[in-house]
Amino acid sequence: MKKVLALVVTLVCQAHLAWSAPEERLAQAVQFATISHQDASRVDREAFGAFKQFLLDTYPRVFSELEAEWVNDFSLLLVWRGSEASAEGILFTAHHDVVPIEPGTEADWTHPPFAGVIADGRVYGRGTLDDKLGVIGLLEAVDRLLEEGYAPRKTIALAFGHDEEVSGRNGAKALAARMRERGLIFAWMVDEGGYLLTSNPLLPEHTIAMINIAEKGYTTLTLTARGEGGHSSNPPAESTIGRLSRALDKLEQNPFPARISPPVEAMFIALAPHMGQPQQFLFNNLWLSEGLLAWLMSKDRLTAPMVRTTTALTMFNAGVKENVVPQRAEAKVNFRLLPGDTVDSLTAYVRDVIDDELVEISSSPWTGMPGTASTEGEGYAAITRAVADVYPDAVPVPSLLMATTDTRHYVELARDQYRFHGAVIDYTQASGIHGTDEWVSIESFLKSIDVAQGMLRYGAE
Repeated sequence: MKKVLALVVTLVCQAHLAWSAPEERLAQAVQFATISHQDASRVDREAFGAFKQFLLDTYPRVFSELEAEWVNDFSLLLVWRGSEASAEGILFTAHHDVVPIEPGTEADWTHPPFAGVIADGRVYGRGTLDDKLGVIGLLEAVDRLLEEGYAPRKTIALAFGHDEEVSGRNGAKALAARMRERGLIFAWMVDEGGYLLTSNPLLPEHTIAMINIAEKGYTTLTLTARGEGGHSSNPPAESTIGRLSRALDKLEQNPFPARISPPVEAMFIALAPHMGQPQQFLFNNLWLSEGLLAWLMSKDRLTAPMVRTTTALTMFNAGVKENVVPQRAEAKVNFRLLPGDTVDSLTAYVRDVIDDELVEISSSPWTGMPGTASTEGEGYAAITRAVADVYPDAVPVPSLLMATTDTRHYVELARDQYRFHGAVIDYTQASGIHGTDEWVSIESFLKSIDVAQGMLRYGAE
């Protein structure tokens, strides 16, 4: 009887897949408020549990035909065994946690951020770009391939973390450890990151497939000033707030030098044939123009992060009462490191700029900085081939991801690490990622599934 009931449930779920559309399933996924918080006690585990059940109910074919394992309750590992056991596999990763909505901005959304509204040819809500788009898109692509009877030659693994937005220590890190235990090693992997961009200022008349071959590093320095406190009626000549403020001002006034890193150089070379003059000359002769291009890009807020390790003053804490001078002031400064920069070299630079021995500097641990992936490898070829099938006029371009992903946890498992989702977004639309009014067009999402299907098929040939 139990087997009969299980079969009935499976058939009902498969019918649901047939009757509903992929965009409706993405909209449903958005409705689960799987929010990651720095304070783990604030995480709504029921929302994550409900999302887990949603996946199980919505994709029964995937869970029945692939090896499925939940890690730390909410992170998912799926393994699709290939016919050639000796061949190196491929890994696709994404995450289903999202960032919180900034208090006071709720009314700025066209539709409530967790309503999962479909309107105006779009799916609205937190996670439509970052990164339930990736999770649902990959599951849709796998389900289609299974329905077609496709059997991969190489093993395919899919790893979906549940805490990427707070560094992935319980999600991707645990998934990577589990894959090592199971002996899974991959030739290459694809994580979240790059999109197909329109209205890109570098090539505004073309759609550019930004295939991230590297990403920036991440670290936060804590700056602390200590000194005399006391009653505000008799303040010290130099306060802890004043000392720390001067140090922070020096950091803002002395940004890291701009330079062209290897991933950005590769981007220029790929863009050059599509550029007019004088850009084409400059991009083709970086030995001559590198300094000029780095300087020009550093002057634009949109392009500066591509040529500079960035400095962001994010938190300041001092004082307990308006008439008490604090004995301690603390600030946190977040840095995104260009390839080649390290936490040690960054800390040394900050020390030199601040030039104040009374300001203490400490750093948070951050390991696993990914390298630069090959543009000549089979992974890059599979991605560009899949893009060309769906967007034949798009220009594939290797690029640097200015943010940080879970990729760092998988560095030891895959030789080459790429970051790409096959969705088209406008250059300005990217502001919705971690911001207000996040959305994806239905057409873009549906085509991203086609791209994912191509990457899976070509990668596992």
